[in-house]
Amino acid sequence: MIPRYTREEMGHIWSERNEFDTMLLVETLASEAQAELGVIPKEAAKAIREKGNFDVERIHEIEKETNHDIISFVTAVGEYVGPEAAKYIHLGLTSTDVKDTALGYMMKQACDILIEDLKRLHEVLRRRAAEFKYTPMIGRTHGIHGEPTTFGLKLALWMAEVERDIERMEHARKSVAVGKLSGAVGTYSNIDPFVEQYVCEKLGLEPVKIATQVVQRDRHAELLSTIAVVGGTLDKIALEIRHLQRTEVREAEEYFSPKQKGSSAMPHKRNPITCERICGMARLLRGYAQSAYEDQALWHERDISHSSVERVILPDATIALNYMLHLTIRTIDKLLVYPETMLKNLNLTGGLVFSQTILTHLVDKGAVRDEAYRWVQKYAMERWLEGKDFATGLKSDENIKKYMTAEEIDACFDPHKLLKHVDTIMARFGL
Repeated sequence: MIPRYTREEMGHIWSERNEFDTMLLVETLASEAQAELGVIPKEAAKAIREKGNFDVERIHEIEKETNHDIISFVTAVGEYVGPEAAKYIHLGLTSTDVKDTALGYMMKQACDILIEDLKRLHEVLRRRAAEFKYTPMIGRTHGIHGEPTTFGLKLALWMAEVERDIERMEHARKSVAVGKLSGAVGTYSNIDPFVEQYVCEKLGLEPVKIATQVVQRDRHAELLSTIAVVGGTLDKIALEIRHLQRTEVREAEEYFSPKQKGSSAMPHKRNPITCERICGMARLLRGYAQSAYEDQALWHERDISHSSVERVILPDATIALNYMLHLTIRTIDKLLVYPETMLKNLNLTGGLVFSQTILTHLVDKGAVRDEAYRWVQKYAMERWLEGKDFATGLKSDENIKKYMTAEEIDACFDPHKLLKHVDTIMARFGL
């Protein structure tokens, strides 16, 4: 079953309202920790928990005067909880304590969605790999016919890469699912480390071992790099499908619905528009990764040159990859596959793809490899350039006759012999 479309869920994580809601949660948990330490009255922490709220437009109104989003946010929340409790909101904290911890929580949620998407892609690739496990097709190197493979092996190759992508994303999630509440330059000068531990534990985050005023941006760069690598996997899959859909090949193609139209001018067109979209968007992800690398180097204990960048690249990259994953899932699930055309194309060169089999057989029979290579190549080139029959040429050669009978030559033109280890490879995936 194809998963429901979740781009809206990913978008919600990065919505302005949700970001402020998450920061309010951090502030609330911090006040509860402060109350446990006896730094603020428990009544104040209770009021912040029960009355804490804000109006986004009011935050914007205040920010016009303060030109500081976090101060405006804290002020707006204070108007809801009342003056007695408001004075304890944000006590001992700096803006980035709240911002970065909330960001860690949001990135963790985004990674959870992406990991689930990747697992669903893995499932559909696995199903279709099993479906076409033994479907022979030509394998191409440099775009030129090489030797037979199966379409199931191609799908399994993609599945294996997705498995690695899942591992990469899980590691990136661990790297960014962190928080810090350690004050202006990370020394806990005005806040007890217990507050950090308390808040992070409640949010399912790991407290960083050390920070400046900010969580170090190598973590974020790892996430954006991972997103770009996953995008590269989808790019690779989509590009291969585009090649397979070319008119001259047409071994597989995107699903084309009955009412779909491929061109405003040419009614016959069936274009791989979804795969082209995936390839194009993968370029965006690589650009976002580059921006994340630039964010690693900040002045001294902090500057905010990274902030404006992250407000764009984190929502855009995660939303884009979420969208690309769902496009890829649907494309693979509904991919139209043409085994007959695959077999036709495999035989297109009149058996040239079995040249290595002939060569190996000659060497096994005692021929010198370099000499045998030249014998086989001669008739292969005659097939390429003059259209002569490859097998007939091989059988007529006096040198080859010394080592192989006509029957032995014919036996080499069997794709199944070259695919005898398909089960061995697929068994590695439980297929």
